[in-house]
Amino acid sequence: MTTPTNPVVIVGAGPVGVVCALLLARRGIASVILERHREPYALPRAVHLDDEVFRILQAIGIADEFAPQTRPMPGMRLVDGRGRVMTEFTRDTGDGRNGFPPDSMFDQPDLERILLHKAAEVDLIDVRRGCQVTEVSGGARPVVCYRDLAGTTAAVDAVAVIGCDGANSAVRAQLGITMRDFRFDERWLVVDVLTPAPLDVWSGVHQICDAHRAATFMPVTGNRYRWEFRVHGDEDLDALRAEDSLRQLLSPWLSPTALAESEIMRHASYTFRARVAHTWRNGSVFLAGDAAHQTPPFVGQGLGSGLRDAFNLTWKLADVLDGVAQDSLLDTYESERKPHATRIIVMALVVGWGLTGGQDRLASIRRALVAAACHIPRIASALPDASPALSRGPLVRRRGFRSRLNGTLFPQPWVRTPDGARRLDDLLGTGYALITRGPLRDHAAYRPAANGLTHVDVDALTCVPSSNPSPSAVMRSRHTHAVLLRPDRVVMASARTSADVGELLSAYQRVHCTDLEEIPV
Repeated sequence: MTTPTNPVVIVGAGPVGVVCALLLARRGIASVILERHREPYALPRAVHLDDEVFRILQAIGIADEFAPQTRPMPGMRLVDGRGRVMTEFTRDTGDGRNGFPPDSMFDQPDLERILLHKAAEVDLIDVRRGCQVTEVSGGARPVVCYRDLAGTTAAVDAVAVIGCDGANSAVRAQLGITMRDFRFDERWLVVDVLTPAPLDVWSGVHQICDAHRAATFMPVTGNRYRWEFRVHGDEDLDALRAEDSLRQLLSPWLSPTALAESEIMRHASYTFRARVAHTWRNGSVFLAGDAAHQTPPFVGQGLGSGLRDAFNLTWKLADVLDGVAQDSLLDTYESERKPHATRIIVMALVVGWGLTGGQDRLASIRRALVAAACHIPRIASALPDASPALSRGPLVRRRGFRSRLNGTLFPQPWVRTPDGARRLDDLLGTGYALITRGPLRDHAAYRPAANGLTHVDVDALTCVPSSNPSPSAVMRSRHTHAVLLRPDRVVMASARTSADVGELLSAYQRVHCTDLEEIPV
């Protein structure tokens, strides 16, 4: 493949990096991915994603191919040290408000295989493996230097750089960016097992709230299962990974015979950390994924946070590179994603503190509080929202009682079309969209199309029946007549009446600075 002039250079060919490349490619922007490893990592890592992240996979055209490789997750049980269920947090396994099951389990190698196959089909994406990045310059026109497998050095003049190269990011180190540390460092032993037959267990996540050995057990997909065990500070890790120790750890779920017949795919130790980069942008160089933030796994949002980074950054970068937005738009990447990722990390810390039992003098008090909370009405039927709304900013107008949709993802139903049922996002294209309840007034009907906006009247949609309220019903319940959606389907602004629609179009023009038709307000 011939390298285009001034591509976006993406460092790291993990899911976050490849998704960045695919999102840019659908906007016609070329990228070069530099990956230091010669082959994709073949062992399991991330195992959970939510319906919001599934919408990102839909945006790059792989959701329907990937869905059969996943399994809807019905919720989580809290289990005490004796194996007794304390409570159960349930999840609906049908399609939710985002058009997919609220939570799904998957095997990361399955996702990476589909992503890399998709990237290989796109001429605008050049994946180079065995390339160790040696230098990254900041500024408006960054240069990335790397060394390949033959020891040859090369450089790429980039229009922008996205560092998706993990917790030990070379890009972050090159730019001298430091991390805010939440002072959470715990070692855990992760064991992935493939059994010859399905285990007779509940298919949700089991959180073992045991101060002696906090653990998590998760059926993944097929006959694949994961256990995570906390390692105490004075334990010999090699001894813990020995055959006899593993047999004892897994004994509540696997008999010695069943374990002997199973394949231990991996047993590795990880140090779970909670950290956020102090800055996510240096000129035209950006950090994403684990390079920008690391979270404990207690709410299952490690990979999800990275893919949210990818979606948030790439549409803004594409608008700037296309000349339809000012460079200052890119400042909203950090101002939106950093607080969001930080809130998820804090949520994970709080959940982990309450559920894993702890190793300090307050462990017994925490367990008692968790047990008591499990008897409070509605506690047992809800899990925390892993994706809080975006706060007010240049791309999210003021939130309040009358504008509660602002900063949230707009719901995505299945919609009947002449070509069959389709998800709403597939009808909206890649840019901004104006959603109204009812048709536009005659004198305003021509303006969205003239200004590059997709317009959808949700009252005219025939939604496939589901247990979720239709977008029209959601808007009506919020006393909202119209909303302006960003390319990532976050509600940027809302209008209460048809007379206020012009304000939404003006808000769009203020960030989309092409030579558009002037819109009277």
